[in-house]
Amino acid sequence: MEITGIITALIIGLVIGALGRLVIPGKQRIPIWLTMLIGVIAALIGTAIASVLGVADTRGVDWIELILQVALAAVGVSVAAGAYGRR
Repeated sequence: MEITGIITALIIGLVIGALGRLVIPGKQRIPIWLTMLIGVIAALIGTAIASVLGVADTRGVDWIELILQVALAAVGVSVAAGAYGRR
């Protein structure tokens, strides 16, 4: 993964966290900073998975990579909401 890919993943990760939160039904009682952190981590992992699968560099919008990132963020937000809600 190149440095531009990492920087892009960090910036997009902030949006990915919000999208992941929107995908999950109901109210998630976790702070916004945790949502953003999950989004950044999901974006980085999603980019790495897309690179391994060979779909990270396509012409136009990388839809498969974006779907991977949002799905990972949704799973992360769901897990965090379950764990954070028990506190």
